[in-house]
Amino acid sequence: MARFVLVTHIEAEPRRVFEASLDVGVHTASMAGACEEAVAGVTDRGLVLGDTVTWRARHFGVWWRMTAEITAYEPAGFFVDEQRRGPFRSWRHEHHFVADGDATTMRDTVAFAAPFGPVGRLAEAVVLRRYMARLISNRNRHLKQTLEH
Repeated sequence: MARFVLVTHIEAEPRRVFEASLDVGVHTASMAGACEEAVAGVTDRGLVLGDTVTWRARHFGVWWRMTAEITAYEPAGFFVDEQRRGPFRSWRHEHHFVADGDATTMRDTVAFAAPFGPVGRLAEAVVLRRYMARLISNRNRHLKQTLEH
């Protein structure tokens, strides 16, 4: 299983960062490079506990679908999304928001496992961990730019 942690400082209060992080439209805009779109479940608003969304996106030249569910949710504090169907053997993304004066420190902890046993573990180590960290980092950069301007 691969795991990484990203920390992003955003000059906005935790409530705003939390809400933007759960907004389907903000997420879609942040993933424009992968042509990502919400195609089922919640497709046009902020997500809440128990909501699911199915994303369709292009990665590595291949179209993928992943259905994620919000499995934990504490307003302005944290939420968790987990894959219910999709390309990974498992996917769990924890989002934590901590007030830092009038700003927010956002911590993403992502743990995932690729399918296909030893071949999947090799892909995690060689390609996927770095690729996924860059993808989430780009998403966070978009959130930061959106909320600070």
